[in-house]
Amino acid sequence: KGNDQFRIEYVMRTLTPDLQIIAPMREGRRLPDGQREPWTRLEEIAYAEAHGLDLAQTRERIWSVDENLWGRSIEGGRLEDPSYAPPEEIFRWTRSLAEAPEEPRVLTIGFEEGVPVALDGAPMDPLTLVTTLNTWAGEHGVGRVDIMEDRMLGLKVRENYECPASVVLLTAHRALEALVCTASELKFKAQVDREWGELAYKGLWFDPLKEDLEAFIASVQRRVTGSVTLRLAKGSCVVIGRQSPWALYSEDLASFDSKTFDQSESLGIVKTHGMQSRMYWMLKTARTRP
Repeated sequence: KGNDQFRIEYVMRTLTPDLQIIAPMREGRRLPDGQREPWTRLEEIAYAEAHGLDLAQTRERIWSVDENLWGRSIEGGRLEDPSYAPPEEIFRWTRSLAEAPEEPRVLTIGFEEGVPVALDGAPMDPLTLVTTLNTWAGEHGVGRVDIMEDRMLGLKVRENYECPASVVLLTAHRALEALVCTASELKFKAQVDREWGELAYKGLWFDPLKEDLEAFIASVQRRVTGSVTLRLAKGSCVVIGRQSPWALYSEDLASFDSKTFDQSESLGIVKTHGMQSRMYWMLKTARTRP
């Protein structure tokens, strides 16, 4: 029922099309009449126990857990009930809000062309930076996600995630993009991000559209250089400062206390703003009057 079968087999069929793919759990077990039936999770655990295979799951704790550098997913068992509150025992990377420190943590992430390269002013390789943020943010309860997910088979499932570093990095990265990108770039990139994410979710890593989208992303990221300061506290991750040599923000122009920008020059634009929607409203109200 999971998505990984699609992702893994797509890659294998792309890179090694001549290999035969054997998936016993998907194919199920053969019955005496020659038919096949799927394995249940409890039957899988029983099989593993009978054959001396060590599993993290038990009959009492039947959670299915996947984990890598970027995050940790937990599903299965009672978690399949969307109304069931996740027990604290399923979490490993993040503290509960009750256990999170009272004192917030303030940190600064440095970026070069969209890539995080420094933490609190110290240059850092990506692996160390992500693992450090997983620890720091997790201590403050940042990164817990509880969502309903639409799988590739059409099933709607409940997923719980722990992803402290990714929450912090994505929050910081978006804040820096908002500072250096034009409004039209941000609007279009939101569409690109969604499309790229959909391709990645489906495992379509070699799709030509992914290459096309990444060409645009690489172009935009050339100016995403600077630093972002965030505050971590009781499950929240809040941007409290950002700076960049490519900033499109001018305090002198934006300030209400400055006379650099002549506000009277906006009069002509104000008069024509929303002209088509105003015309529509006048026509609509005229037609609906008794």
